[in-house]
Amino acid sequence: MPWRLIVIIAIFAVLLGFIGFNLTNTCDISLGFKTFHGVPVYLTVFVSFMLGMVSSLPFFIFGILKKKKPKMQEFSDSAEKTKKTDDQGSYGID
Repeated sequence: MPWRLIVIIAIFAVLLGFIGFNLTNTCDISLGFKTFHGVPVYLTVFVSFMLGMVSSLPFFIFGILKKKKPKMQEFSDSAEKTKKTDDQGSYGID
C-alpha cells in the first residue's frame, strides 16, 4: 500500500477526532468592527492555520527564487574562469 495514502488517512483521522471532540466548544471572534458569536473552535484553528500557511507562501517562493539566481551566476562565473585559464596558459599560472 502506498505510504502517502496511509499518511493522508492518518491525517484525516486526527482531524476528524479533533473536530469530534470540539463540536460543542465555541468561542467569540472579534475583528474590531464586528464580533462573531458562537464560532466552533475547530473552525478557528483551521482558519488561523490556513492564514499562516498563506502568509508564509511569499517568503517560501522568494527564497526559492533567490537560491536559483546565484546558481546561474556561479555557472557563468566558472565558465569565465575556464576562459581565463585557457588564455593564460595550461594551468593559469603566470
